[in-house]
Amino acid sequence: MKDKSTRLFYLLGAFFLANAILAEFIGVKIFSLEKSLGINQINLSLLGINNLSFNLTAGVLLWPVVFIMTDIINEYFGKKGVRFLSFTAAGLILYAFIIVYFAIQLTPADFWIKRTTALGEINMDQSFNIIFGQGLWIIVGSLVAFLVGQLVDVTVFYLVKIKTGSKKIWLRATGSTLVSQFIDSFVVLFIAFYIGAGWEFKLVLAIGLVNYIYKFIIAVLLTPVLYLIHFLVDLYLGKETAHKLVEEAMSK
Repeated sequence: MKDKSTRLFYLLGAFFLANAILAEFIGVKIFSLEKSLGINQINLSLLGINNLSFNLTAGVLLWPVVFIMTDIINEYFGKKGVRFLSFTAAGLILYAFIIVYFAIQLTPADFWIKRTTALGEINMDQSFNIIFGQGLWIIVGSLVAFLVGQLVDVTVFYLVKIKTGSKKIWLRATGSTLVSQFIDSFVVLFIAFYIGAGWEFKLVLAIGLVNYIYKFIIAVLLTPVLYLIHFLVDLYLGKETAHKLVEEAMSK
């Protein structure tokens, strides 16, 4: 742990894993982006579906961070580093869902069930089960979308880096994120709602496009953050060590 590159991989990996798991669980909440910003709903019309607006899962707050971490890890530790963390994250997410499932099956204590709040009396056990008891197809969809998105991201990143070398960080990082997020946006909806809930195909496509518009904008806006993190990592490692890691990452 005295080695700076080892500490860096540990810190980046821990932050990556924490955000991936958190994104899965807070994703159960659907929020209105327009109302949260205090603006009128956009009401888009796509593929014959009207009144579409940016109603997004709360997980979108963290997934951009996950993909930035993916690109940083890819830059300094290569494809193997990203794949290792991606499969680790998928395993931990699955483990977390299994533990939550067993927690839901536990018989609640009598005094805990009813809770009086400012909004009235609520059933804590039912609320817990509804919030954490995501449907099987949603779990499958989110896990498959996460893994597919990560593998596509690392592949596109690597191919662009071969063409551009150490230059144009924005192109390989932002470009790979845009491609992987495009696929991720549709995979999770297709599995969770087209297969799992019987939604119309064009409705799934329309909602996927709305989600991707948001992700596209966020990915572009976060490009300066990517450069800032690169600067901080190089500063922490030192130029010689950072350059060595980047060169070694190309062969991994």
